[in-house]
Order: sequence, then C-alpha cells, then structure tokens
Amino acid sequence: MPKRSEEMLVDLWMSLLLVWITCVPSVSTTPVGGQSRTAQTGGSAAAASGLGEGQRLLSRAKRGWVWNQMFVLEEFSGRDPILVGRLHTDLDVGNKNIKYVLAGEGAGTIFAINELTGDIHAMKRLDREEKAEYTLTAQVINADTDEPLEPPSEFIIKVQDINDNPPQFIEGPYRASVPEMSAVGTPVTRVTATDADDPVYGNSAKLVYSILDGQPYFSVDPNSATIKIALHGMDREVKEEYFVVIQAKDMGGHMGGLSGTTTVTIMLTDINDNPPKFSKSLYEFGIPEDLPIGKTGGKVKATDRDIGENAKSTYNIIEGDDLGTFEIITDAQTQDGILRLRKPLDYESKKAYTLKVEATNVRSEPGSGGPFKDTATVKIVVEDADEPPVFSKPMYLLEVKENAPVATVIGRVAARDPDSSGSLVRYFIDRHTDLERQFNINVDDGNITLAKPLDRETDMWHNITVTATEVRNHSQISRAIVAIRVMDINDNAPEFATEYEAYLCENGKPGQVIHTVSAVDKDDPSQGHRFDYRLVQEMQSNPNFTIKHNQDNSISVVAKHDSFRRQKQEIYFLPIVVSDQGHPPMSSTNTLTIRVCGCSRDLVVQSCNVEAYVLPIGLSMGALIAILACIILLLVIVVLFVTLRRHKNEPLIIKDDEDVRENIIRYDDEGGGEEDTEAFDIATLQNPDGINGYLPRKDIKPDLQFMPRAGQHSGPNGVDVDEFINVRLHEADNDPTAPPYDSIQIYGYEGRGSVAGSLSSLETASSDSDQNYDYLREWGPRFRRLGELYSVGESDRET
Repeated sequence: MPKRSEEMLVDLWMSLLLVWITCVPSVSTTPVGGQSRTAQTGGSAAAASGLGEGQRLLSRAKRGWVWNQMFVLEEFSGRDPILVGRLHTDLDVGNKNIKYVLAGEGAGTIFAINELTGDIHAMKRLDREEKAEYTLTAQVINADTDEPLEPPSEFIIKVQDINDNPPQFIEGPYRASVPEMSAVGTPVTRVTATDADDPVYGNSAKLVYSILDGQPYFSVDPNSATIKIALHGMDREVKEEYFVVIQAKDMGGHMGGLSGTTTVTIMLTDINDNPPKFSKSLYEFGIPEDLPIGKTGGKVKATDRDIGENAKSTYNIIEGDDLGTFEIITDAQTQDGILRLRKPLDYESKKAYTLKVEATNVRSEPGSGGPFKDTATVKIVVEDADEPPVFSKPMYLLEVKENAPVATVIGRVAARDPDSSGSLVRYFIDRHTDLERQFNINVDDGNITLAKPLDRETDMWHNITVTATEVRNHSQISRAIVAIRVMDINDNAPEFATEYEAYLCENGKPGQVIHTVSAVDKDDPSQGHRFDYRLVQEMQSNPNFTIKHNQDNSISVVAKHDSFRRQKQEIYFLPIVVSDQGHPPMSSTNTLTIRVCGCSRDLVVQSCNVEAYVLPIGLSMGALIAILACIILLLVIVVLFVTLRRHKNEPLIIKDDEDVRENIIRYDDEGGGEEDTEAFDIATLQNPDGINGYLPRKDIKPDLQFMPRAGQHSGPNGVDVDEFINVRLHEADNDPTAPPYDSIQIYGYEGRGSVAGSLSSLETASSDSDQNYDYLREWGPRFRRLGELYSVGESDRET
C-alpha cells in the first residue's frame, strides 16, 4: 500500500477515536447523599486527561450517567498493573482530607485503589473463564477520623473476553453406524464441540465445522455438525469401517481462530444384498445301502457374503426324491446342508438317485422382490453291502391250546437274505427270552414247536425272540418278536369263591335265607361262566335245608323248619355240587358249614355256644363276662390273703438271743489270742444286751429282716437258761426253714447260778490243750453232742 494511503488510514482511525470519546458517555455521575460521584474507565480517563477543561464541562452536566460498571481485558500480561478505572467524588475539590476505600470481591488482592486519586488497578492476570465479573463497594471517608463522608456504593468490574480457548469435543471420539448402500445425504451421526469463551461478546465462541479426513465418503454440515453420506453405493463387503476427522473452528471459521478435532469411527451395517451361492454346481456322494435311517449321507454348502441373519439359508430338495427317501436340514452352527436318510436304501432295487437342492435366504430386504436363492445338483450312488436276513414280518402272533402235547407245531417264521448272493438262513430262539425252554424251533424251516405243556392259568402269554443268521456270515443276524397266546380249555372245576360259614338262628322261621353262595372258575370260556348247583345225591331229600338258584350265578341256602336247637345239634354240614357248562363239563363238591346260634328277636346273632343255652333268660354276654371277672377277682383276693397270713405266722428270722446255735467255721490261720481285738468284735460276747439283744443269724440268709419279737427279750435277771434252751430247741426241731445241720451259738451271758460257768475260752488264760472237757458228758444227754465235739477236737490234736 502507498505511504500516503497509510497516513490517510491513520488519520481516519484517530478521527473515529475522537468521535467515540465525544459521543460515548465515559464519565457517569450518581448523586449520593446530595453529592455526585464520578467514575472513569481506563480508556476514558486517559482521554479526559488530554481534554482538560472538557472534562470539567462534562462533570457539570445535568443528567446522571451510569457509572456502576467497569471493564478490564482478561489475560493482560504487562509488567505494570493495568488501570481499570478511576473513582471521583464532588467532595474532592482539592481537599486533601478525604480517602477512597475499596471493599468486596478481590479488593486488596486482585484490585487495588489509590486512596488519594481513586484510581483502581488490576494487580493480577485475570481469566474470564474462571470468573467473569467482580462486585465491589467504594466509599469516601475522612482521612483523619476514618468517618464515612458518603454512603458506600456498589459497582461491578467485568472481565472482557478474548479468544483464548479452542473448541473441544467433550464426548469424542465417536462411533456410529449406517446401513450399507444408503443414499447420499443420509444422516450418520452428529458431533458437538464446546468453546469456553464468551458466546455473547464477539465471535470467540462461534464455531464452524469441517471435515479433514473421510472424503469423499462423508460430509459434515458446518453449522449443525451432522455427518452425512456423501458417496453412493458404499458396500460393506468392500469396506466395512471408516475413520472420519471432524474439525471445529471458532471466530466463525476465519483466519486466526482456534480449532479442535475429533475422530468418528463409522461402521457400515449389513443388509441382505448378496444371494447364497453353492461352491459347486454338482455334488456326488456314495452311500452304503445299510446306512441307518437318520444318519448323514453327505453335506452341501452355500456361502453368503452377508453376515448374521442375512447370511442364514435353508435347504430343500425340489426334484428327484418323489418317494421321500432323503431329507436335507440346515446346521445352525456351520450353515451346512446335511443330507440324511429317511427310508432304507436297497441296492438291489435302486442303485442311484439324482436330487436338485435349493438354498434360500431366511431374510429378505423390503422391496428386493423376495429372498435370494441358488440351486445345485446332488448325485447319490447306492453302494452294495452285506445285509442281515429280513423277516417276512417284524412281529408274529401265534396261538396254542393249553395242555397241548409236546412237539405240537405252533407256527412258523420266515426270513430271507436280501443280498443278490442269497445266503441260506438258520433260525434260533434267544434263550434269554425262554428261560424255561418251553419252545423249540427248527433251524432250517423256522417251525416253532412245543417243548413243555402250557397252562393258561399260569401264563396266558409268552413272548420269545427268534433270530435269523446267514450261513455264509454269522455276524449278520436279524431278530423278530414272536408272541404266543395260550388258548383256554375247560380243565378246571368251579369251586366256592371262599370258605363259607353260615349262621342259623334258633328262633328263625321256615324259608329264611341262611346264606348266599357263589362260585369261581379259573377257566375263561368265551361265552362266560354259567354254574349249576345241586345237593349231593344222598342229600337230595334233606329235611333241614334246600337251595334256591339266583339270577346272578349264585344260590341261596334256605332253612326248611324252625326247630333247630343248639343242645340238639350245634353244627350242620351241607355238601353242594357245583358244575360248569364247558366241554367236557367239570364239577366239584364243596361243603357249607352251618352253625346254630342264639339270636335276638330281630335275628341278630348273639351266641353260638351250647353252654350259653343254660344261662337265665335275658342274661347277655356282657353280663356273663362281668360275673366271671368278679369271681376271678374274689379268688385272687382270697389267695393273696391266705398267702400273706401264712407268711406272717412263719418266723423268717430267729433272734440271736433266742438261738443257741452257732456255725463252726474252720480257718487256716491262727488268731492272735485274747489281745487280738481286730479279728472280731469281742464286745458283743461281753454284752448280752448289745444292739438291743438282736444278732442276725449267719447260718442262713433270710428273705426278710424282722426285728426281735416283743416279750421274748432275755434279761440278765431271773432267766432260766435250761427252760430257755428247751423252748428254743423245740422251735428249732419244728422249724422247716432251719438248715439241715447243727450249729452252736455262743452267748456271753448264761444266767446266774449256773454251775457250768462261762463256756467261752476268750476270758481264760489257759489254752485249749489245758482244758478237759470230760465234764461235759456228766451234764446230761442235752450236752452230749457238745462234749463229743470237744472230745473229737482233743483227739484230733493228739493225733
């Protein structure tokens, strides 16, 4: 550009600046408390300083200017604090006694005020995205007393935005999908970018979108950021995945604007736009003729370039299988067509098959004219195999009469070898199905004969398995079921259904029905059972009973008179002949037992015993049982009473003070003499009244422990020992519970005035060898036994 033009441009900008300073109210006043205060922004304050008197002219304007907002640019990075604005009051007329005070958000830290001039400076670098505005309070106070000269006034400092933030895709990277073969202009997805700058001030947040990578397949709307299809015929089978780069630029996309990018991965989804295709037009399989039904004979496959449900196909046989010998199904995993056998193959009848198979897509797209298809030819060659014999029937039903003679031919089975060679066949019975070996079979012709007689009443049906084996190859075996039904003949006589026992009332009337009798027959005639009943020949003119035929194949036994009495005859036996109508007819004689009983007036049986007849009239069975129970109870009470009385009279224990016997016990050890007080209790011998005069007997074990009887206690005074011993001797001789041997009881006291003195050797100092017991024989016959005992003991010692 020429220099003259540059100068003209500078002059133009200066003129515009002067017009803006003049026209825009950069100084505002607000009356506060009858005064006015002014505030100047940084730019206007600088202009005012150049105008001089012009500033004063503006301050004297009559209208009040809005001064409660100041502005400061963000991200200022100068070395000196930036002047935000200036506060001024009408009180400041050169008076040095006022002071400006600033309070509120950031006062003292971010913003500082000159107390004398009212200039406000930003002390730190500001960021609008962190905080867009600050609310502060200004006040004029007395510099000396700090008393407020005006009420506080609130104003705002706004941070002006600059383009310092690029657009950002918060939700990126993106993934989207669109069907293949979509038309041009089809929306795919929409992306969104955000800009932290002020969307109101300038174009810092005005975004424009463009595509950097992904052309010519896709395009993007510059304003809405909608990604669309830009190329026709995009095929998934050619390329499935695309990577698109989208750019968002602020400042309306002009030069100098900031930008951000994101990546969008777009997948083409499949549609059914490809038909199934067989890999071969002709398939050939060889299948042996003995292939089991349901087994696989071969596989075909039609491939499809589509995926998922669009690639699935079904297979059908459309030609060449009029008889339905084969079927084809689809393997859900591999999508193969599996050819299976539905009917047996026979090499001898048909050796080859030619089938036409069709593969059809399961799904079809709307408007495509139907599902896609493809066809192929399948040629099947039947291979010859050695087959087992084939029975003429899978199951045979034969009949034979029971009790038929052994070797009777029941029936015949037949099997043949289906192979062209025609091997001979041998027949056998599987003995696991004929454990009792009741049947035989001819190995050559298959005739089944009877090996044992059969009884229909035991087994009505017999199921056996017959095997047919090739003579040439014993491994080829076939089986057939033979069901043999045993036919009935009349070989069982009818008989009573159960063992009947009838009851006849004495007070019954002539013609009363005693019992109803029916019969059973094990045979099973085709016409059903029909029985004939009659009395035996000897009982045709029975004076007591007769029979009456019923319509239900049973009879009723009827009494002829009412003179039946139990004391005369208690039981009657009535033989009855039962015969059937078979060929030949069978019969049996059965006996009916009739018991004469006593009954009530309404013919209810009460008693059938002869003894009951002698009871008083009107005495019931319950009363008889009660009387018998009372009699038995009385007898039991009497027996118990007698037994207790007898036990009471018998002395079970003989008191020691009344018993003169004592057991003689021999010991192998020697005692310690009189000073040995531990061998036994010597106090008992010294005190005849010890333990109340009662000492238990040691020669017998009593069943009951009795205390000494009253009135028989022996005291030391006035006791006649001779009388005492005589009494006790008499009781001992007559006591049946006494032991069958003699015993001696030792007493510590024997009465006063006895010439014998004490018999105990414990109180004497002499030994047994010094004692002479001959004087005992002089005491009389009563002490003879005692003298003999001591004499024997002395002679033993001498020996």
